[in-house]
Order: sequence, then structure tokens, then C-alpha cells
Amino acid sequence: MKLYVIQLVQQLKQEDYCKRMNYATFMQESMEDETMADRLIFSDESTFHMSGKVNRYNSQIWGTEKPSTVIEHDHASAKVNVFCAISSRKLYGPFFFFSERSVTSNVYLDMLEVWLMPQLDSDSTDYIFQQDGAPPHWNMEVRTFLKQHLPKCWIGQSGDADDVFCSWPLRSPDLTPCDFFIWSYVKDRVYVPPMPKTMEELKVHICNVLALVTEQMLQNVWREMDYRLDVVCVTSGSHIKHL
Repeated sequence: MKLYVIQLVQQLKQEDYCKRMNYATFMQESMEDETMADRLIFSDESTFHMSGKVNRYNSQIWGTEKPSTVIEHDHASAKVNVFCAISSRKLYGPFFFFSERSVTSNVYLDMLEVWLMPQLDSDSTDYIFQQDGAPPHWNMEVRTFLKQHLPKCWIGQSGDADDVFCSWPLRSPDLTPCDFFIWSYVKDRVYVPPMPKTMEELKVHICNVLALVTEQMLQNVWREMDYRLDVVCVTSGSHIKHL
């Protein structure tokens, strides 16, 4: 009998492997410039349910072979959608999409224009903003805003006319620090006894945990990201397993 850890990943399509390798190679080459790491701003949204969640790192199953397991989750429970962005030195957020059951492109764009970009512009005139391929991010108005506000200085799912720094490979949460660090770090500390009983308590717990993230932790995360880019190149674009 062996002890297996449940790992939640998005299944890669055949064309994803090459795109992930291209992204990793391009980013490694770009980061040969010592100033590059400090210019990067990664971002993401995550949903926090009142009913809790599966702990991706500590959920374990004993068995004679690696299991293929489905775990039910109550999607009807009360929830809040949260946005964060991080650099190698600073965390921006959380931003709560208070009344939204889902994050629409209009709501997301409003958050970028009114809340996030003014902060980033205040901190630096030379940064590169990353977003993944979530549907609200692919909206034409969102991409037009980024093209105008950050020409050649944003990373995301892109079309031929988008003026990006580089394209983001779809189905690659293992390559963004928000996914492989921030959300797991927060959820592993929010969903512990005593559990939040109200939505306001849940939001307070989220804020309190994010306040614990230090600059040194972010520096370590950036080193982990560099390592992950190496792994993607060595494994021909495969997913990175949680270590």
C-alpha cells in the first residue's frame, strides 16, 4: 500500500505542450536581464466558498495504485470571488467582487481601470502585467484596454492584433505564482478551525492571511517560478507536479 496525494490539474491539449515550452523559453531568455524579475506582475482570481474546499496538498489516499478520484463540491454554497496581483516585492489585494456570482468582463475591466492599474502606475512606470486565459480576460474591451494602456507590456491569451509582451499558455496554473503559491497558502490557512461562519468573517480571514505574506516569501516564490520554467523546458511542456 502507498500513500498518494490528490493533485488537481487542468488536462493539457496536444498543442499546449509546445506553447508552454515556448513561453518558458521566452521568459527564461527575458529574465537574463536582471531587471526583468522585478518588472513582472502576476494576477489571478479565486473563488472562496463558505462550505470550504479540498486541500490540494494534504488530501491523501492509501491504495495499491495511483487513484483517479472525483470529489464532490457544493457549488451552490455562498461564495466570494477574490482578485490579487503580486510582484517580487509586493502583494496587491485582495479585491472582492462583492455582489457577483461570477466575474464578468465588464466587472473585471472596471477593477483594472479603477483599482489595479492606478496602483501599479503609482509604483512603477515600467512593469509587465500578466493575466491568464479566463473568459473575462479574453474579452475584446479588456484586451483593447491593455493594448492601449500597456503596449507590449502585458502577458495573456492573445490574438494576432494584440500587442503583447508574450502570449500566456492556456491551462497553465502551475506557472503563475498566484495559483501555485498565493491561493493555496491562503486557503490552507482560512479553512481551519474555527471556520468562518459568515461571509464577512470569511473576508476578514482572507485579508488577515494575505497580510502575512512578506517580501521574503515573494522573493522565494520568484525563485520557485524560475525553477518551474526550467522544469517545463526539461519535460517538454508537461504539467509540474506539486512537490
